[in-house]
Parts: sequence; structure tokens; C-alpha cells
Amino acid sequence: MTEMKKEEVAEVVVPGEFIAEKAGRKVGKGAYYEAEKVFAEVLGIPRTDENEIFVIPLSGVYIPDIGDKVVGTITTVEISGWMVDVNSPYLAFLPLSEGVAEFVDTQRTDISRFFDVGDFIFCKISKSTKNKTIQVSMRAIGSRKLLSGITIKVTPSKIPRIIGKNGSMISLIKEKTGCDITAGQNGVVWIRGVDKAKAIEAILTIERESHTIGLTEKIEKMLG
Repeated sequence: MTEMKKEEVAEVVVPGEFIAEKAGRKVGKGAYYEAEKVFAEVLGIPRTDENEIFVIPLSGVYIPDIGDKVVGTITTVEISGWMVDVNSPYLAFLPLSEGVAEFVDTQRTDISRFFDVGDFIFCKISKSTKNKTIQVSMRAIGSRKLLSGITIKVTPSKIPRIIGKNGSMISLIKEKTGCDITAGQNGVVWIRGVDKAKAIEAILTIERESHTIGLTEKIEKMLG
């Protein structure tokens, strides 16, 4: 009787655990340094390369950061813009000037014709202040209204694994399921297409098993 091979997992570090020597590299999110030694700030998976050392958290809520690309949902239409749910403890505001390129006379125009309650958008965090005033913009490259489709929420820190290196994982899911998929850094994934159920199954499997080695092969086999 052969012994069952144990599932391999990537290294996990705990807060305060030594990761590597700084050696002139940038210390990114989830890490800090003291006397040229880099330590983990959160429970997660360490990543090091020639330029940066950081830790991908295993859990946690989404806290908006300037430059993040997120999938949001319009919750309220205001006089001069829209309130947007970006899967954060704080709502974001999309000003009219950042949502529409053309001039709009708000005295004569119902701006819900551009974005209405319930609409999905892919946008960028353009402002995030200490008192948690969050602003988003549709002026960044790739920003757009996401027509129809559905959204699911995953742990925000798992989004890089769902996207994969150079977009390889998400491209695989798109190809095998015939779906159009947009993953926001806020943990919201928008899906539209032929086999949404299969795409969701694959995405949730990646979220659940993101720490395991050989995940790409497993997802490829799952999707046939």
C-alpha cells in the first residue's frame, strides 16, 4: 500500500517573523524592516524578488489605496455625482467630472442616464484621506461600465492569485468558460458569459486553495 503524498503548500509567515535581508530592496505591503532585516507585519505568504519584499495577507477587509483598480456598485445618485460601494467599510464618491468626459448641465440633465443605482463599474481609487474620504475615477485606462453580468466577493488578498502571473490564471478561466471576467483589487469579481457557474467554481477554488502548489494544473484539469 503506497503512502498518500501530502499536499505541498507555500511558506506562510506570522507577524514578526524574519523574511529576508533588505539588501537595498523596497519593502512593500504586509512587511516592515529594522536594521536592514525585513519582517512580516501580517499572517501571509512572503514574496521576494530583486526589487521588492512584501507579504500577501491570508485574510482581511479591503482598505482603499490610491491607484487600486476596483469593481464598484452604484448605490446612490447625487446631484453632482454618485456614491459607490467598493466592498470597503467606507463608501466612495464618484464626482460627475471624474465619471463623464463631456460637460453636463445638472439643472437640465438626470445624471442617472450615465450611471444608475445597481450599475457595476470598473474604476480607480483616486483619493483616500486619513479621515476615510474615498474618491474614485473613471478616467483611468481600462475604466468602464460593466454591462449586465453578476459579481462575487472573495478575500481581497487572493486577487493576485486569481489573476495569476501576467494574467495567466484569469485568462485560463476566461478561455475555458467563455466568460468575460474583471477582478478588482477590492475582492469583487464581475462575471458575464456562457458558463458563469464553472467560472465561479474555479475562482472560489483558487481563493480557498491559494496557498497550495500546483494550483494552475488543478484548475486547468477542473475546467477540462
